[in-house]
Amino acid sequence: MSAVILALAAGTVIGLALGALGGGGSVLAVPALIYLLGFSPVGATTASLVIVTLTSATALVAHARDGHVRWRTGLLFAAAGIGPAMLGGALADRIPEAVLTAGFAVVAGVAALRMLRSRAAAEGAVTVRPGRAAAAGAGLGAVTGVLGVGGGFLAVPALVGVLGMRMRSAVGTSLLVITVNSLAALATRAGTVEGLDWAVVGPFIGAAILGAWDGKRLATKVSGRTLQQVFALVLLAVAAFMLIDAVL
Repeated sequence: MSAVILALAAGTVIGLALGALGGGGSVLAVPALIYLLGFSPVGATTASLVIVTLTSATALVAHARDGHVRWRTGLLFAAAGIGPAMLGGALADRIPEAVLTAGFAVVAGVAALRMLRSRAAAEGAVTVRPGRAAAAGAGLGAVTGVLGVGGGFLAVPALVGVLGMRMRSAVGTSLLVITVNSLAALATRAGTVEGLDWAVVGPFIGAAILGAWDGKRLATKVSGRTLQQVFALVLLAVAAFMLIDAVL
């Protein structure tokens, strides 16, 4: 199967994840780029950030139109994570690849288990706690910088579990956080963007953007609790695969 067809298929799946779940894009994009398309880990991480930034920004517009983005909380959350994300990115170069992969798997698994045990918040108003939002955002930024991903798979559980946000608002707001964090990470990797294989990355991005719109429509037809469970199960599957890969 050609690389372009694989890129289109993988991009569609990742776009659906971002549009419907508000996260999981980088978690799925990096393994797809490495194992399906033959990218190096560094190239896959950079390409993933480009893909997720553009796809998240597109999906963010759709969710914002429906009023599912908490701008004040999301911007505070994202701003608090920019500095830690850059510091984490610098630290990542000093950590062995297997340790990073194992750490990624553990963090994803813990987040998934927390989502499975928690319940979606009620549909009422969300009380914004600036201190808690900033602390959670800084922690997310640090982990995002080390792991080299957009952070949506951690942002959604944090927005639901730490800030008490209902699932659909968490999905929309996480897209804002992902976009900001990914842009910050890309700013430190500008020199590696030019070397990407755009004949593969381009179709990947196009399919992901179209998939994100379909994912957003899917989110309006599925309950918040169901989305939460699906998101958690996807995380568990990815965590198990990456942990096995790191150990073996």
